[in-house]
Amino acid sequence: MTALGPRPLPTLRRAAPALLGYAAVRVLGLIVLALWSAARDKSAYTLLTARWDSLWYTRVAEFGYGYEVRLPNGDVHSNLAFFPLLPWLERLLASVSPLSYADAGFAVSALASLAAAWGVFAVADQVYGRRVGVCAALLWAVLPVGIVQSMAYSESLFTALAAWSLYAVLTGRWLTAGTLALLAGLTRPVGLAVVAAVWVTAIVSFSSSSGTPSPSSSGTSSGTSFVRDRSAPGSHGAPVWRRALAMLIAPLGAAGYVLWVGHRTGKGPLGYLDVQAGWRNGFDGGAAFARFVADKFTSFPSALAGIGLIVGVGLLIWLFVNCVRQRQPLPLLVYAGVVTVLALCASSYFGSKPRLLLPAFPLLLPLARALARPRTLRPVLVTGAVAVASAIYGAFWLNGSGPP
Repeated sequence: MTALGPRPLPTLRRAAPALLGYAAVRVLGLIVLALWSAARDKSAYTLLTARWDSLWYTRVAEFGYGYEVRLPNGDVHSNLAFFPLLPWLERLLASVSPLSYADAGFAVSALASLAAAWGVFAVADQVYGRRVGVCAALLWAVLPVGIVQSMAYSESLFTALAAWSLYAVLTGRWLTAGTLALLAGLTRPVGLAVVAAVWVTAIVSFSSSSGTPSPSSSGTSSGTSFVRDRSAPGSHGAPVWRRALAMLIAPLGAAGYVLWVGHRTGKGPLGYLDVQAGWRNGFDGGAAFARFVADKFTSFPSALAGIGLIVGVGLLIWLFVNCVRQRQPLPLLVYAGVVTVLALCASSYFGSKPRLLLPAFPLLLPLARALARPRTLRPVLVTGAVAVASAIYGAFWLNGSGPP
């Protein structure tokens, strides 16, 4: 167990096993996708860069906002639903290189996925040590929907910003945490989860004798305990103004874009909700998802899928409960909880819910701790087997008819 507090960023050398393992898993996934797609006379690269949300992002990068599609049922799909940081980076990279906007999106996601894996490692390494950090990065790589990390989508970029913002909170780098939270808020609506982690941790630091939640070794394997740590910049050793400024900076990205959309549509501060409603997206507390699951039990074959969904939700709850029981640092609990609630309780396209949960990497830490116990071959065998299964599932998934 390592104590939270100011220390140098994890070096590339320290993170190398995690990054090399992560890269190997991603290469395996791309190879399987290429072979599977070729057998179906499809282009794997097109699936990764020029279908579904990728097309919307590249259109924003090339032409800006204002494009919409009106469907026969009256729904309006506007590109204002897509937050701007990824298309901004696509446009920037395309302007300084010979890459197309689609190529730029793929390059940004590839680099961001490595940064995200490094961030996942850094957080887990900071809290539980290097071995758990490596296992956490590998588990994030081998998730069944891990192929999305290689797509020109915003999940990899968002996870990178979120992970490093959380790491900054854990180590008391408040201005860095607030700035990265701002950028996360410009990437996806779930940037609110990063803002919440910064805000709640800062508020607790104001109202308690321990600023940054800080675990210390208790001599047992039961987890961590929050103790007073004056050496941490996030606690009393840090100026109050840094925490206050971080709280001020953190929500500016998401709030700025939402208010801009409201101004552009002429519908005021809630205009972005109307844009999302055009996509049949909204927050209903999980009612639509519950109806979706219940409908699966109307026939026997689909009932198996319903059972699988219930088991999946139960697994998420079990993982979060274990995160709490193991007393993960407060910012990780807040972040993972908000990401999970927003994903499960949104009335969005239900096939995308596994992808929406991709950034909730703190939920993997209990599994990473179990995997990291000193048995040399177990992490290799388990992650290897799951990586192969994940690669096959990812290829099958992207070659299907619906968007991920």
